[in-house]
Amino acid sequence: MKTISLNKTLFFSQTCEYLNVYLPKQAVKSERTIKTYKDALTVFRCYLTKERGLSIRTFKFEDCTRDLLLDYLSYLSSEHTESSCNNRMAAIKSYLWYVADGEISMQSIALMASKIPRIREPKITREIIHEADFSALLFAPPRTKTGMRDRTIMILLYDSAIRVSELLALDTSSLNLSASPAYISVHGKGDKERIVVITERTVSHLQQYLNLYHKSDPKEVSLFYTSMKGRTDRMSAGNIARIINKYADMIRAEHPNLPKQIYPHMFRRTRATNLYQDGVELELISRILGHSSTQTTRIYATPSIDMMRKAMEPKDQSLSVEKELWLDDEDELARLCGIR
Repeated sequence: MKTISLNKTLFFSQTCEYLNVYLPKQAVKSERTIKTYKDALTVFRCYLTKERGLSIRTFKFEDCTRDLLLDYLSYLSSEHTESSCNNRMAAIKSYLWYVADGEISMQSIALMASKIPRIREPKITREIIHEADFSALLFAPPRTKTGMRDRTIMILLYDSAIRVSELLALDTSSLNLSASPAYISVHGKGDKERIVVITERTVSHLQQYLNLYHKSDPKEVSLFYTSMKGRTDRMSAGNIARIINKYADMIRAEHPNLPKQIYPHMFRRTRATNLYQDGVELELISRILGHSSTQTTRIYATPSIDMMRKAMEPKDQSLSVEKELWLDDEDELARLCGIR
C-alpha cells in the first residue's frame, strides 16, 4: 500500500500517528479514550470545513489561532453541554502538545491553545439510591432462575462498586469465593487490575447463581451472558440498564423518592457515598473504586445529614456559666464598668 506523505505544517498531518500510535502504544490510553479523542478531532474538522469553509488540504497549524479556537468553543457551546465542550477542546490541546513535543517551533501554538479557558460547568447534584428504596429494589426480582440472575447482578454491582464495563468483563475465573475474605479480580480502566473484596452475602448469591448458570461450564466463560438463537454472548450494558429499570418501575409507586432514571453507575456512586458516610477513609474508597487519584473520588464524598449535625454540635454540651464577680471596692467596680 502506497504511503501518502503530508506536509508537516498542515494541522491534520499528524492526527493519524497521534491516534493510532501515540495514544494506544505510548500514552497507553484505552480504546474508549482514543475514540473520544478521534471524535473530538473529527468534530473540529467538520467545523472547519462546513462552518468556516476551510479545507484540511490547506489548514495549517499557524491557522489555528486563539480567535478561531474561541469561535469554535462558542460554536460548540450552542449545541453541547459544558462538559462536552471542555472535553472536545481538551483533545485539541492534547494533540497540539503532542505535535509540539516533536517540533519546538509548534510550542507557541500549543501554549496559546492551553490558555483557552474551560467553560465553567454547573455543579450537578448526583443522585444516589437511598437505603429503603435500594432494599426494595433488591427484593423486586421474583424467585425464579432469571430473578436470581437479576438480583445477583444488582447485589454484585453495589457491593463491589465496580463499573458496568468491569462487571461485564468478569469471567467465572474472576471469582475467588473460597478465599478468606472472598474477592473478585477486576480488569479496570487503563488496563489496570485490582482486587475487590466482597461480603459473605454476595458470595452466597454468587454461589447460587453459579449453580444455576455455570454448573457444568468450563472455568473461563463469561460470568453474565445472554443466549439468542443458540448463540451465547456477554451481556451488554444496555441489558443491565433494562434489568435495573424494569424492577425500578415495579416498585416506583410505593417508592416515589426513587430517581426517575436508574442506571448502573448509580449503584457504584451509592456504594461509594455510603462507604464515605460510614467513615471509610477516602484513600481506601479510591483504591476500591480503582481511581488513580483521590481527587476523582471526592465527587462521591457527600456528607450525610447526620454527619453535618455532628459536625455542628459543640464538643462539650455543658455550657459554662460565668460566676458573677462583685468587688467590695466601689471605685474599682466602677472602673471595671468603664465609669468613674
